[in-house]
Amino acid sequence: GVELGIAMAGVKKANRKDLLVVRLAPGAAVAGAFTRNRFCAAPVILAKKHLKYPARALVVNTGNANAGTGKDGLARALSVCSALARQLKCEPTQVLPFSTGVIMEPLPVERIAAGLPAAIADLGEDNWFAAAVAIMTTDTVPKAYSVKAKLSGGAATVTGIAKGSGMIRPDMAT
Repeated sequence: GVELGIAMAGVKKANRKDLLVVRLAPGAAVAGAFTRNRFCAAPVILAKKHLKYPARALVVNTGNANAGTGKDGLARALSVCSALARQLKCEPTQVLPFSTGVIMEPLPVERIAAGLPAAIADLGEDNWFAAAVAIMTTDTVPKAYSVKAKLSGGAATVTGIAKGSGMIRPDMAT
């Protein structure tokens, strides 16, 4: 029920996989853990609000954190959600935005929106490692882990990816 698609949007650098789209199956459950820092980036503020709705997709860009960008940053994050929602035929509130990278710079919405079709075309259930690479910023290695577990009703696979090599303080940064 989870598909991941990666693309090169040129958010900060050309020829770098810097855009990730995660499409969730209808009825998927989503939870979030967010920074407790009072200085929250626009995608954090928007993702918190959007968690009130059934999530259908996540969109992650690297190269630009969309942090310290005020009302313009919120508008840009919402524009990215709206662009993906149009293509996936869902509501913008069903898209959770994530951005990582340089702070205090306007999010290049046009480049991200232009990269969405390639990310959607790349959607697949086996793109976990490529997704771990796509979300890297200052990381030196991709971080991914998967485990299979036997349950009373069958088997389950839990897979996760993470990023970060330095910006984990204070309280998960911005």
